[in-house]
Amino acid sequence: MNGKDFLLIRDFSPSEIQYLLVLGRQVKADPTAFSNSLRRQTLAMIFEKPSLRTRVSFDVGIQQLGGFSLYLSPAEINLGKRESVYDVAKNLERMVQGIMIRTFDHEVVVQMARYASIPVINGLTDYVHPCQAMADVLTIKEHLARLDGVKIAYVGDGNNVARSLAFAAAKLGMKMVVASPKGYELDWGTVEKANSIKADSISITNNPAEAVAGADVVYTDTWVSMGQENEKQKRIKAFKGFQVNAELLKSAPAGVKIMHCLPAYRGLEITDDVVESPNSIIFDQSENRLHFQRALVKKLMG
Repeated sequence: MNGKDFLLIRDFSPSEIQYLLVLGRQVKADPTAFSNSLRRQTLAMIFEKPSLRTRVSFDVGIQQLGGFSLYLSPAEINLGKRESVYDVAKNLERMVQGIMIRTFDHEVVVQMARYASIPVINGLTDYVHPCQAMADVLTIKEHLARLDGVKIAYVGDGNNVARSLAFAAAKLGMKMVVASPKGYELDWGTVEKANSIKADSISITNNPAEAVAGADVVYTDTWVSMGQENEKQKRIKAFKGFQVNAELLKSAPAGVKIMHCLPAYRGLEITDDVVESPNSIIFDQSENRLHFQRALVKKLMG
C-alpha cells in the first residue's frame, strides 16, 4: 500500500482495510512508538471545504508522526480557476510527500491522484467520505469487539458518508440499512455495487423504526450538507419523522450505540439527550479520525 492513493474504500481489499484498522489501533495504543515515522515529510492539505475535524486530525496527526502539514485554502489555489488541477499536482509533487484534499467535486480528487506522483488522500468530496467511514469502523470495533455481523441502521440522507459506510460494511461483513425519506435514499448504483461485494449487505427503506430494529449501531448525519443551504427548509420538512430521538430508539435494542459524524444540528437530525446519552460514542468517532488518519498517512507516505 505504500505510495498508493486513498480515494475510495471500494478500491481496497478487505485485508488491506483490516490492516489499516489494526495499524490505527496500534498507533492509538502507543503513539510514541511512531513519533518519527514521517520525520521531515510534509503533507499538503488542500481545503476547498472548511472543516474542524479534518483540519485538526490531519494537522496534529502528521506532526505527531514527526512530519509537517501545509494548509492551502481556496485563496491560495482556487482549483480549476486560478490554477488547473494538473498544474497544482505537478507543483506539489516536487515539494511535498503527500496531498490531502477536501473539496466538492469528486472528479477533482480523481484528477489530482492521476496527475500527482505522490499519495493523494480524499479528505471528503460530495460523493464519498472514506476517512470518516474508516474512523467509524474503528470505533465500532472498539466498542463491540467485532465487525462481522454488526448491523448499522443509518437514519437520514443517503449522502457521501452513507455511501462510504456502505462499502466499508460490505467489505467487512457488516449489514447496513439506510432509512431515508423518498427522494433522499442512497443511490441504487451504490447499493448494487456494495451488494456485489457481499450479497445482502446493504438495504434501503423509508421506515426508520424498521431500520433500527435489531441494530447494533444507529447512525445519523446532518440533513443539510455544505453546499445545500438553499434547500434547508425543504429538507427539514422532508426529513420530519427521521430524527434520532428517544421515541425512535424505543424500536432499537436497549444497548444500541449512537453515532454521528458531526457537525450535529441538535434538535434537527438528533436530539441533545441522545447525543449526551451513555450509549453515545459520537466523540469517540471524532477522536478516532486522528488515530486512523495517522495510520493512513504513515502507511501511504512511509
